Amino acid sequence: MTMSTADLIKLAPELVILSGILLAILVPNLGDARIRLPLTSVKVPILWGGTRFELTSDPRAPGVLSATALTVACILSLTEIESASGTEISGVMEITSFGRFMSMVFTAALAITAAASIYRIPSKKITSADIDEEDEEMIQSLMDNRRQVDLHILLLMVALGMSLMALSTNLFFLIVCLELASMASYVLVGFHKESEVGGEAGAKYFIVGSIASATGIYGMSLLYIWAGSLDFDALALNWSQMESLDPLAGIGIGLMMVAFGFKVSAAPFHLAAPDAYSGTNAPIAGMLATASKAMGFVALMRVLVGFAAPSDYVVAWGTALGILALLTMTWGNLAALSSESPKRMLAYSSVAHAGYMLAALSALGSGLADSATQEILQISVIFHLSVLVLFKMGAFLVLTLVEIDSGEGTISDLHGLARRDPVVAVSMFIFMISLAGIPPLSGFLSKLLMINGLVTTTSGTGSDGATDALSWIQSVDPFFLLALAIVLNSALSLFYYLRIGLVMFFEDTDKQKPLPKATMLRAVIVLSAVMTVLFGLGPASQWLLGLVETAVSTF
Repeated sequence: MTMSTADLIKLAPELVILSGILLAILVPNLGDARIRLPLTSVKVPILWGGTRFELTSDPRAPGVLSATALTVACILSLTEIESASGTEISGVMEITSFGRFMSMVFTAALAITAAASIYRIPSKKITSADIDEEDEEMIQSLMDNRRQVDLHILLLMVALGMSLMALSTNLFFLIVCLELASMASYVLVGFHKESEVGGEAGAKYFIVGSIASATGIYGMSLLYIWAGSLDFDALALNWSQMESLDPLAGIGIGLMMVAFGFKVSAAPFHLAAPDAYSGTNAPIAGMLATASKAMGFVALMRVLVGFAAPSDYVVAWGTALGILALLTMTWGNLAALSSESPKRMLAYSSVAHAGYMLAALSALGSGLADSATQEILQISVIFHLSVLVLFKMGAFLVLTLVEIDSGEGTISDLHGLARRDPVVAVSMFIFMISLAGIPPLSGFLSKLLMINGLVTTTSGTGSDGATDALSWIQSVDPFFLLALAIVLNSALSLFYYLRIGLVMFFEDTDKQKPLPKATMLRAVIVLSAVMTVLFGLGPASQWLLGLVETAVSTF
């Protein structure tokens, strides 16, 4: 099925990303190469190969290209949120406000990752005259420079897969796009293969991810056998017409929940995530904690809310998801308490946040939520995924500066950071308390929305005749307890989030110099900190909530 010019215009963000991939391949290879015309002495320039031009041979060029392409794609997605008309393209995609909002979130996180990677990977210009066979450091820098093209092409591939996945209306197309992004992510995790921990992290993440993907694809095949189609509309129609839960449908949904559980780092499918976060560099870890997690939740919502909606005869997935949410948030917070590595701590923090969002989604499967409450719950999840790009990615950007400075990024490298670099330290503290859910920051608002949705869903379920708090809790609907679990786990998380602030402001250090200059990286960190505050209260938060409401209304 061919696409019209109008369809191509509506796919402008994806076409910009595709153009970025092509430019990242072509531009670094532009040079003064010439070919001789047959039977003549005339040489014609072909601009491909030979001695590369000074501008195109700059090792920072691929990073600039990818960051620019992703930023443009993000802006285009933002401008299309209000105007997306629900146009169907090729029978497997539909341009909606929801899809455009999520592609904006994906490309924003990946644009920041691309910009941070310019600083994280050595970008020193090296000529053949500089290379000494005995100078391992110089050779290593040269190898890293040449690999920047590969790194940024992989980042653009992740963005393309995520953006197309957000537009999918067919389960097979969704899985293909999901795997396009996932396969590139596996390579990015183990990209610094000269590092022992990097290679091990990449291998673990790939093996566990492949098994999870295979499980999900098997579940998809069962759904195809059951419904005879993988279009979401056909699956929803078959689901709504069941008089009792078909085993093929139930098992298929269960297997897909396992696959998506890995994508969102839900316990117990999260076991490879902490190694992946701590083994890779900070910008890629930030991408996994934000864009990759958002991708998993979009896929989960497409399946569970999109066509497997709860009914009178099947609410089992709501209960199962609620148990998974409680296990995930508790496991993540308890594991983070004993983590010495900041990246590993943020990995377990990411697991805990997955639990909070799973709790909100589980209420959609409880059968108790009316249409208004369902919208509140969906808004809370999407809002949390969008603001997570600010304070979670911001924390990893601070660790990026620390890694550039020390090469490691351990907890001891944060000691005395407030005296060395007060602006960065204050920004990091804002990110930490926003992750903990302290008002009036955006992390508090997103958690408040989730708790409000859970409480509203279960309102009126407690016994009026209860004589004490314990008997009332026993009489209330179990989904209300998930709201209580979010509050208690958020309080528990304060211990390890405030520990970061403690070592930055009160621990002594021998280091006196501030962190590396990295002007653009510092600007993004400060901007993220400011937006973390602004999106927690006032007109900015209302504007973002308005965009989220528009997106959810077309889900």
